Amino acid sequence: MGRGNGSSTDFLLLGLFPDSPHPGLFVTIILLILGVAVMGNAALMLLIWSDARLHTPMYVLLSQLSLMDLTLICTTVPKTAADFFSGHRAISHVGCGVQIFLYLMLGVAECVLLTLMAFDRYLAICSPLRYSGTMTPRACAHMAAASWAGGVLVSLTHTVYAMHFSTCGSRNIQHFFCEVMALLKLSCEDTSAYEKVVLVSGIVFLLLPFGLILTSYALILLAVLRVSSPEGRNKALATCSSHLGVASLYFGPAMVIYMTPGSSLPARVDQCLFVFDVIITPMLNPLIYSLRNKEVLGALRKVLGRKLKFKWKR
Repeated sequence: MGRGNGSSTDFLLLGLFPDSPHPGLFVTIILLILGVAVMGNAALMLLIWSDARLHTPMYVLLSQLSLMDLTLICTTVPKTAADFFSGHRAISHVGCGVQIFLYLMLGVAECVLLTLMAFDRYLAICSPLRYSGTMTPRACAHMAAASWAGGVLVSLTHTVYAMHFSTCGSRNIQHFFCEVMALLKLSCEDTSAYEKVVLVSGIVFLLLPFGLILTSYALILLAVLRVSSPEGRNKALATCSSHLGVASLYFGPAMVIYMTPGSSLPARVDQCLFVFDVIITPMLNPLIYSLRNKEVLGALRKVLGRKLKFKWKR
């Protein structure tokens, strides 16, 4: 596949593992992952929205997480696949800015949301008497809105600042989508001050939230160990382990990416981390939550049972 020719203002995305002898295999695999992620997240959202038993704060926030994951993987994979099959790898300056904005917006929003989901579980298990009064539908809606608003505000600031740097020489972005740190490598200006801003942002939106999540689950674990009912203990541990697993999958690679100096990460390692964070995690999240959650599995069986019953009657 050729790399395509764009105008002088275009960037060229070199794609997913461009030095690999089998690039088509990688593209085929990520398309399969895209299909699983779209079906899994869409099904989870539909189950939550259609089943009244799942209209609780935890599941409302979970539906927002699925929406973020669905949007995140659709921001990168379709463009990557289209570039590979068409051979036209160019992306305009505006298109690059849009990809950076969407990725950062969804990334920050997911960090905030996962932290709020941990707070929800902390209240439910450690302060059950306060839970219904604190986690009202209005408060839950405010949490979801704050996640999206925070993502938009932070992303807009970073995108505008990063896109103002001028580029010189090569316009080849060594990545499969427009990512802010990969774009900065093309700049002929001194970007060291901005890279420090990125590091500070990583501390604020990655390290601190993950620390809060770990603290919440440490307190939850202590509270669960005091629960006398084995059934209640197992249910709490299953729910919390699912959320902690999802948070670890998301925060781990992101912290390595944005809290490590860019020059110290080989390009292949950097791409592997982004593949895990942007492509694999959105596929795994609905599977983790559905397979470990009796309420979600019960709602799924109910829907499938209704469909089978309807077909039998016909």
